[in-house]
Amino acid sequence: MKRRSFLKALGATAAGVTAVGTLGNPTKAFARGKEDIGECKSLKVTVLSETSWFNNDQFKADITNYGGASTNQYDIPWDPKNSGGYSALLEIEQLDGTINKLLLDSGWNNEWMDYVFKRHGIDKMLASGEINTMVQSHWHLDHFWGIESTLKHNDKITMYGPETMYPEDEKLLNGGKLEAKGVLLAKNDVPFKGKLVKTNSKDFYKLYPGVAVKNFDVPILLRVRGESVIYVNVKGKGIVTVTGCCHPGLLTLFSTARREIQGGDKIYGCYGGLHVSLFENWDPKFDDLIKGAKAFNPTKMGCNHCTGWIWAENAAKAGLPIVKGTDTYKTYPRQSAVAKDSNVFLANGDTVVF
Repeated sequence: MKRRSFLKALGATAAGVTAVGTLGNPTKAFARGKEDIGECKSLKVTVLSETSWFNNDQFKADITNYGGASTNQYDIPWDPKNSGGYSALLEIEQLDGTINKLLLDSGWNNEWMDYVFKRHGIDKMLASGEINTMVQSHWHLDHFWGIESTLKHNDKITMYGPETMYPEDEKLLNGGKLEAKGVLLAKNDVPFKGKLVKTNSKDFYKLYPGVAVKNFDVPILLRVRGESVIYVNVKGKGIVTVTGCCHPGLLTLFSTARREIQGGDKIYGCYGGLHVSLFENWDPKFDDLIKGAKAFNPTKMGCNHCTGWIWAENAAKAGLPIVKGTDTYKTYPRQSAVAKDSNVFLANGDTVVF
């Protein structure tokens, strides 16, 4: 596949990128409409790992050499030396001062994720039940294939994830290994024994006061479909979106909050990968995304991962409130080949409070 065709196919998967536009039963879905998801006092996000892979060129080569962006991710013999993972810890402070801890995603490479979880004490939080719920944003390799690193500490964790699972996803979750062309892709020796809440695109799923999950049924590259997004309503400040990759498109998420959530008229900010300039290329439509985001007047935007350093830099220059990172990522054993000393976005080990 030629580079132009590859990037075009990749861009097509970022659906909607320029489109303008009291603790309850955790498995109960709330009907579509102006939903009251409650309020919380604050949200703290810790970047456990945003380096899903370390070398863009190698990751891109793995895709192009085995069929392109629409290829089944389970058919590509990914370079095992290039895998990292995406994961974050959410700490939601309730109005009464209690703290709920929520894990977002489980990364890719088990060795990397074991290191990350131990470094931040996630292993102990899982084992003690301090973390008893996780959101699996979507079933992409860099967000899900490291699931063993989570389950080895708590195999009964409650998981929210898109209903659009494939048999390979279920096999890995329930204990198994997958290979492609003689290369071990992923393994999980700890079968999942918890409750899997399969999220659909019609409902909101309330986790805690002020926190709800909504799934967006969109096609994604590498034969993946659907992404579940976390909405957090911070009292007196507004709505924060938390994503793995933001495949539905940032403006779609903001518009959905405004249209469907009580208090959604005020967008406070976002955290996560925004799936814009995945391979640090620039497209004029990215300027439209900057203009569209500014129209929502966010106060704080925490981004990383598939956002692209180049987009974060240009967005900050254009006046968007992009939260800068620190040098903490340099204390991790590996860094991304495209990391910049400008610390233009939140990197490994950084935190942001909403």
